[in-house]
Amino acid sequence: MAAEHKTIGGGAKKVLYTLATVGRMGVGKAAKALTAKNACKACAYGMGGQMGGMTNELGEFPSVCNKSVQAQSTDIQPAIPHEIFTHPLTELKALTGREMEYLGRLGDPIYKAKGEDHYRVVDWDWALDHAASRLSATTPDRSFFYSSGRSSNEAGFIFQLLARVWGTNNVNNCSYFCHQATSEGLATTIGKGTATVELADLKGTDLIFVIGANPSSNHPRFIHMLKHCRDRGGDVIVINPAKEPGLVKFAVPKSPSSMLKGGDEIASDYLQPRIGSDITVFKAIAKAVLAMGAEDAAFVAGSTHGYEDYKAGLDALGWDEIETVTGLSQSEITRVAKRYAGAKNAVFAWGMGMTHHVHGVENVESIANLALLRGMIGRQYAGLLPLRGHSNVQGIGTIGVKPLVAEDVFAKMEEAFSITLSRQKGFDTMASLDAAHCGDIDAAVIMGGNLYGASPDTAWARTALDRIGFKLFLTTTLNLGHVNGHDESESLILPVTARDEEWEPTTQESMFNFVRLSDGGIDRLANVRPESVILCDLAARLMPDCAIDFSAFKKHKAVREAIAKIVPGLEDLKDIDVAKREFHIRNRVMHTPQFGTADGKAHFVSVAEPRRTPTLNGRKPLTLATIRSEGQFNTIVYEDKDSYRKSAPRWSVLLNGRDMDEMGVAEGDLIDIASANGRMKQLTALSFDIPPGSALAYYPEANVLVGTEIDPRSKTPAFKSVPVWIE
Repeated sequence: MAAEHKTIGGGAKKVLYTLATVGRMGVGKAAKALTAKNACKACAYGMGGQMGGMTNELGEFPSVCNKSVQAQSTDIQPAIPHEIFTHPLTELKALTGREMEYLGRLGDPIYKAKGEDHYRVVDWDWALDHAASRLSATTPDRSFFYSSGRSSNEAGFIFQLLARVWGTNNVNNCSYFCHQATSEGLATTIGKGTATVELADLKGTDLIFVIGANPSSNHPRFIHMLKHCRDRGGDVIVINPAKEPGLVKFAVPKSPSSMLKGGDEIASDYLQPRIGSDITVFKAIAKAVLAMGAEDAAFVAGSTHGYEDYKAGLDALGWDEIETVTGLSQSEITRVAKRYAGAKNAVFAWGMGMTHHVHGVENVESIANLALLRGMIGRQYAGLLPLRGHSNVQGIGTIGVKPLVAEDVFAKMEEAFSITLSRQKGFDTMASLDAAHCGDIDAAVIMGGNLYGASPDTAWARTALDRIGFKLFLTTTLNLGHVNGHDESESLILPVTARDEEWEPTTQESMFNFVRLSDGGIDRLANVRPESVILCDLAARLMPDCAIDFSAFKKHKAVREAIAKIVPGLEDLKDIDVAKREFHIRNRVMHTPQFGTADGKAHFVSVAEPRRTPTLNGRKPLTLATIRSEGQFNTIVYEDKDSYRKSAPRWSVLLNGRDMDEMGVAEGDLIDIASANGRMKQLTALSFDIPPGSALAYYPEANVLVGTEIDPRSKTPAFKSVPVWIE
């Protein structure tokens, strides 16, 4: 299909961009960073570690992409000149996210007092003493601890332990803004919350579904596996409202033949449902599979529960309703169902296009239902693959950076350290911000990330953060979250080592449940410290009489030994620094139909269709999804234009062409978009291949339009289904 499309994904432009970035970094510095034995700092697809910096767990070389190079490019920067901190917050706020990122590395602790309008450089002893003093001035229940996915397992374990021993379970991480719906939806269906496949399984599958994700921009090395599947005669079925050029055709830079022929076709079929109609799409595919008699009756009968109720729901769903809700025809859906019915081994991969809804958990349950229908979970070469964003976001959750850990983990922590911990469930990320907005949070410890930029309803988030009296940040570079939300409050920002600069080896977990060992050891900046060292020194000041000797955890081997005793599945972590043997976490990869539910069987979950988008005061209703660009990673913006989508600027909106005609909007017009929560003015309107009634705008800029309504089960905001209109 799509032979007429010009190559947009990958290709020479991507190669030249990567070379230019390497040139800007310096070839010597770039080579040192990319070849060192450290896990990739970008997406959780994973590479690097003990096999070498550009090698994956299958030993494939070179495994590298422009995201890896982009991440390294900012870490290699020199320190921010101290003169920058003479500028008031108002001037720093005027910078774009990209300009903030390229100020340089934060090289020294900086502090802004309440009532002041600028940061000043301070020394480490003062900074740590002050942080402990300000935390001691409140009660633990009036604080929260938030971590991104950039940190190591070792730092994350210390982080959550410090918080709980001090007295709060208000411990959360960025997964509540990305894949928490995945964890919840898989728990109810298969009893486990992560991928059921390993990377090697992708070598033997003959069908890969790519659902609500754009790996050509966000997980580029996954494209290689999609190409290999096509090369073997298999299928790649994309389900995504937007027709992403890089998923239609992609010139794989490390494949000479792919480059020479102008790229390879990636999608063998492409469904473009209306935004938010995914549950109905999955039910419709299942309905068509049943009509073909292609279900795995033996697997369903022997390894699952709940099938009859699930089937009754499919029988009650008519094709007229399906076509109305999804915007897809019965023939389109049946065509895809036929490919699925004929597949021997299918892998379902999905991204935040599935989880960023108020029904995100139900979306994931619906994907699992469809996989169970044909017995595609619990065997080799088939299964479920959530496409996690950050390189260790899964690991951070595994080792306990979440509001409530399992009872056996609580008990083992208490036994290991001779302590007693509260079982009160802490705040998730949105609950923490909501409490802050209500004036109920006095202090926050924020390790990595950009909580301001990642949060919905930008004005609400800014107010919530500013109502926190004292904020302690640990970061490698500055972002807009360090200058917004601080007008009336106090902030202390501490500079930390990047992953390949750690003083002790660290570990990270990929989306395939694979744990890597990173050597660290590169010396770039004189006055930065590892997160683990900072946290241990803070703990000693905050809790001088604590039963735990936190100073011992500055040696990461001691941390890994503790994790191995406490966290099920990570027993092999104890000796990883000696054996240099990286490993899959025990009991995660599912090559047999043994599920983590109480009865050992998988469960079909009956899911209702979500409510429809309302009419907006007589205006033409549009449903907006926030998106990331090619030159972006999470909230970090590396390039101001999106090379895969008409070189769209950050301040633009992508619309259906017919909708534009109906509304009298021409290509390139400057328009205003509004929602119940906010407005974006002077956006460049561009036509794009999306269903009628849809709109796309860039995250995090478009967060101003996103409300604070959340999925009641995962607590995730609806970044991908926002009712908007053109003003």
